[in-house]
Amino acid sequence: MSKLQYALYTGCTARESTPELLKSTMAIAEALDIELVLLDEASCCGASHLQDFDDQLSLTLNARNIVYAEKLGLTMVTICNTCQLNTAMTKERLDADSDLKKTINSKLKEVGLEYQGTSEVKHFLYALVDDLGLEEISKKVTKPLTDMQIGAFYGCHNIRPAHMQNKSNGGESSYAPTSLDRLIVALGAKNVEYEHKNKCCGFHVELQAPQTANLLSGTAMLDAIDNGAEAIVTPCPLCHLRMDTQQAHISKAVGRDVSIPILHLPQMVGLALGIEPSKLGIEHHVTDVTFV
Repeated sequence: MSKLQYALYTGCTARESTPELLKSTMAIAEALDIELVLLDEASCCGASHLQDFDDQLSLTLNARNIVYAEKLGLTMVTICNTCQLNTAMTKERLDADSDLKKTINSKLKEVGLEYQGTSEVKHFLYALVDDLGLEEISKKVTKPLTDMQIGAFYGCHNIRPAHMQNKSNGGESSYAPTSLDRLIVALGAKNVEYEHKNKCCGFHVELQAPQTANLLSGTAMLDAIDNGAEAIVTPCPLCHLRMDTQQAHISKAVGRDVSIPILHLPQMVGLALGIEPSKLGIEHHVTDVTFV
């Protein structure tokens, strides 16, 4: 199997608020012999907020980010669900509308760039599951997560809207996703099935409606806990921020103690590959990852 190469779009959160995500992503890429080229020139995707304020600016920024992957001739991988949504949405709109593409390229020309539409955009979860494959990952597991019961929390933006994300996620169902569940099993852990694994964590309403955000997170987390989960894993740093840092507020909102370790996707993989927890940034968590 030839070595996989990708252009890594980190977004903002993995470099600042959750540095453990970038750290663990790079660690498992090395262990799995995946080459990730950091797109250091790239900017924020707009975080689904700029899009409401200035649609054209959002498209220009995201097209600019994709251009850097195009210049490398590589598929862009994202490690944030919201970055995945905004980048993939930009690509879909520009590839389908030549006039809009021309308008955005007129702005990119000011900085010497041109969007072509030649690079695919996909979440790192699907690079692992679909491109590398669960069988290859299983071969490199040295410390299987035996006896661990882990609940997968997908969040929203890497599985919705399905018609768009299915272009790069292997046809994942937004109603009954399985990729992260299957990865959990491939790493030797027991996958915990629960109804709210594909619901919203509430991150994007946290400032406007914190009670709603806490209820959304709490409902999903309690569902996982009540079905036996000892940890939750998510492919999104925004979901991770909500669920890891807000457990006191979430507990108050739902009227029950909500205490459970929350893992980033590459941290879970890294633990099974035998990578030291310190190299995965486990110490950055607010809620103790007690089983490490």
